[in-house]
Amino acid sequence: MDSPRSVFGISHSLAGQRWAWRGGLAPGDGLDGRGDDELLHHLFRTRGADPADFARLKSPTLRDWLPDPSIFVDMDRAAERLAEALAKDELIVVYGDYDVDGATSAAVLIRYLRSVGGKVGHYIPDRLLEGYGPSADALVALRQAGADLVVTVDCGTQGFAALEAAKDAGLDVIVVDHHKASTALPPAIALVNPNRLDEAADAAQFGHLAAVGMAFLLAVALNRLLRTRGWFAAREEPNLLRLIDLVALGTVADVAALRGLNRAFVTQGLKVMARRENIGMAALADAARLSRAPVARDLGFALGPRVNAGGRVGQADLGVKLLTTHDAGEAAAIAAQLDGLNQERRAIEQAVTEAALAGAVTADGCVVVAGEGWHPGVIGIVASRLKERMNRPAIVIAIQDDGTAKGSGRSITGVDLGAAVLAAADHGLLIAGGGHAMAAGLTVAATRIGELAAFLDARLAAAVAAATADRALSIDAAVAPRGLNAGLVDVLETAGPYGQGWPAPRVAAGPFTIADARIVGENHLRLQLAGADGGRIKAMAWRQGDSDMGAALQGAGRRPIHVAGRVKRDDWAGGNAVELELDDAAFADGR
Repeated sequence: MDSPRSVFGISHSLAGQRWAWRGGLAPGDGLDGRGDDELLHHLFRTRGADPADFARLKSPTLRDWLPDPSIFVDMDRAAERLAEALAKDELIVVYGDYDVDGATSAAVLIRYLRSVGGKVGHYIPDRLLEGYGPSADALVALRQAGADLVVTVDCGTQGFAALEAAKDAGLDVIVVDHHKASTALPPAIALVNPNRLDEAADAAQFGHLAAVGMAFLLAVALNRLLRTRGWFAAREEPNLLRLIDLVALGTVADVAALRGLNRAFVTQGLKVMARRENIGMAALADAARLSRAPVARDLGFALGPRVNAGGRVGQADLGVKLLTTHDAGEAAAIAAQLDGLNQERRAIEQAVTEAALAGAVTADGCVVVAGEGWHPGVIGIVASRLKERMNRPAIVIAIQDDGTAKGSGRSITGVDLGAAVLAAADHGLLIAGGGHAMAAGLTVAATRIGELAAFLDARLAAAVAAATADRALSIDAAVAPRGLNAGLVDVLETAGPYGQGWPAPRVAAGPFTIADARIVGENHLRLQLAGADGGRIKAMAWRQGDSDMGAALQGAGRRPIHVAGRVKRDDWAGGNAVELELDDAAFADGR
């Protein structure tokens, strides 16, 4: 029998790692044996959940998880100023970031404010011409154009100069954000951010929310205030739950941790999305050829990238326009445009990824790679690819013609990249920079990229060493070949949605023999696996066609193997067929 910390006795897989029970807990340890609930409780425990929360984790609802918005510093002040703007019929402009979190945050507030009679516009900066965050020129221009109040979403916490300029111009600004904050804060009527350093513990625990989650909480606070003031005596009170599909999309696409309130946002948001009430969201799903009800993965891999494409390689505000329109024809046209831009983005991304991988050098703490001519709109995605390949935080920097350079970084679990970038800014190494634990952006002089790389590598080395020590593949369950079936998929899906901070269950199974192995699509390896007990399953190893593991599997012959990965329904086959997304494999004979 396997020890509690090993699975199938595998100490060195084809990917060079041992297989260990997630959290050192084998299924059944300390559980109550109540059938399917036993596996569910195991999944909850190994993801750090409190046993007292098991019941509300099984079916996450907003009623169970939503806090009183007033616990956040400045939330009530922000609601008061927005209520004043509504009462005075002032022009409100929502200033969003150009990514999915920014677009959905802006859409939540725009749709809500318009539904209660507000006069609302939007402004999304151009990634290449203006860069991240509010700019002084843009805010002053908005004031001159008649804006009375600007609400920045998914940006603004580090916008010191821009908000000073707005204040001097007589423009009120509310900041709704989730990025790392410094001790000092820029001048604003209100700055709503769970990651403010002066937040109390009951609010700081929501630091994992995306900006769209905070925007929704502001809508809740404002709606409550308007209700107490009789605002809905002569007009219909909006149903805030109809905005949850936007919150779900922004949360997943921004790789926010899917725990606590975020799980409720995504669970309930997927239900709203399936009803296709938001015309723009429905058009987006059609453009992505998504004919079934969406799942959490679709938000991150099908819908999110298309919204992002506008900000990366096209027109920055296409996402906001799509998600706020009530015109079906306009929605279909914008969705088709975003789909085309996404295809263009993929081609650019592939070229930059190849160049970045060729130029990357292994580092202890942080991989930093820079290049001239790289499109700034794809460097975040390329940083993700680099991080996955090298198992290190990675920053990809596009050097501009004027001698400055734009960088985007992604981190691994357990390593706070945003804090490191803020530290680099405090040391005078950056022109600008900020972010959160898993992602960051920066601007640096091209001549100082080497200094920045050395600083980040030294600062993060210890954290990376701790996060990657004793490399092991975490396994949640182990079954015989016939155990990879639709019933298992149903039980595992009950513990979803899965994503950052709440990883999808990984199942080990075997032994199998490989009945067929071939390269398909863009260097993917497709396997047909057969077990001695009659179990058969298709397995897909994404982007592994030319890897060492891919070569070993193609040359395995009849050698028995164990496999590990995510078991899911086969969308192409339909029915009750299942497939395995392969993460790793190991020869069962130990050789």
